[in-house]
Amino acid sequence: MKTSLGIWAFGGMVTRFNPGGYKPELAGMSTAAKVRTAVGGLGELIDDYEFHYPQELSTENLDDVREALEGHGIYCVASGLHLDSRFGKGAFCSPDDGLRDDALRLTREAIDFAAEVGAQMIVWPGIEGYNYPFQAPYKESWARFVDAVGESAQHARDRGVTVFLEHKNSEPAMKILMRNVGMTLHVIHKLRAQGLDNVKVNMDWQHLIMNGENLAEYAALLAAEGLLGHQHANSGWGTFDDDNMVGATAFMETLELAVELRRAGYGEHGERLGFDLYPYTEDAVGAVRRSVLAWRFIEEVAGRLDGEELRKAQAAKDAVRAHELVFAALGA
Repeated sequence: MKTSLGIWAFGGMVTRFNPGGYKPELAGMSTAAKVRTAVGGLGELIDDYEFHYPQELSTENLDDVREALEGHGIYCVASGLHLDSRFGKGAFCSPDDGLRDDALRLTREAIDFAAEVGAQMIVWPGIEGYNYPFQAPYKESWARFVDAVGESAQHARDRGVTVFLEHKNSEPAMKILMRNVGMTLHVIHKLRAQGLDNVKVNMDWQHLIMNGENLAEYAALLAAEGLLGHQHANSGWGTFDDDNMVGATAFMETLELAVELRRAGYGEHGERLGFDLYPYTEDAVGAVRRSVLAWRFIEEVAGRLDGEELRKAQAAKDAVRAHELVFAALGA
C-alpha cells in the first residue's frame, strides 16, 4: 500500500495554550523547506504528500514545492477554511451570504488546483457547527451545509476530482455538524440522490476513536458501500485529537482495522495510507518513521492472522478462539 503524509506534521506545533508552538524555531518555515526536511529524512518511506490550500500550497509556491518534492507527488489537497479567521462561525453553514459565497469560491479554487496537480480533494468541515446551545438554527444550518457540499462535489465531478469527506466530533467548532460516520453517510446519501457519486470517506482514525467508533467495523461498512476512499493514520487516547504515532494506543483496534483493509482490497486501486500526525514535542521525522514502520509490522501481523481459522471463529462469534489466534499471530 502506498503512503502519503500531511505536511502539517512539520510545523511549529501550536496549541491554544502555547500559540507560539512547542517548536518555535519552525514557526516561519516555508512549505518548501518543510518538504525538503520530510523528503530528506523519510525518503521512500513516504510516496506522496498532502497540503492545505491555500495556506500550505497554492499556485504561488507550487514550483518551489515541486522542486523540494524531488519526484514525490501531491496526493491530496485539503480545504483550509478552518484556518481562515473569517469563518469562525461557519463557512458553508455561515448565516452571512457573503462569507458563504467566499467559502464556496475558495473551495472551487482548491478543487481547480487539485485538478491541475492531479490530486484528490479532502473536505474536513471542522468549522461547520456551533459552540453553544441555542446558538444555531439547526435545520437551516444543515441545509446550507449540505447544499454547499453538493455544489462543491458537483464542481469536483466536472473537473474529474474525487472528494473525500472527513468527520470529527469537536474542534475547532465545539459541535461539528458532520461529527460521526452516520452523519457523513447521511450527507453522502443526500449527494447520491442528486447523482453525485464522486464523494467518498476519509477515515481519520483518531476522529473515530474519539467517538468510540470501531475502526474495523466502519472500514468494513464503508467498503461494502464502495465509500472507503482514504485513511488518515494515527492514534490517541480517545479524548482529544492527539494525532499520535500509529500503534501507540488503540493497538488492537488498529490491528483489526488492518485485517479489514486487507479483506476490502484497500490499496489495490491506488488508495493510500495517509499519515496525519502532530508530534507536539517529538522529532517529526522520527515520529513519522516510527508510524510507517509500526504500520508495516501491524500489516504483517494482519497477513498472518487473516485466514480460514479467524473467519471460522468470527462466523461462530467465538471471541476466545479469535483472541487466541490474534496472540498467536503476535508470536505468543
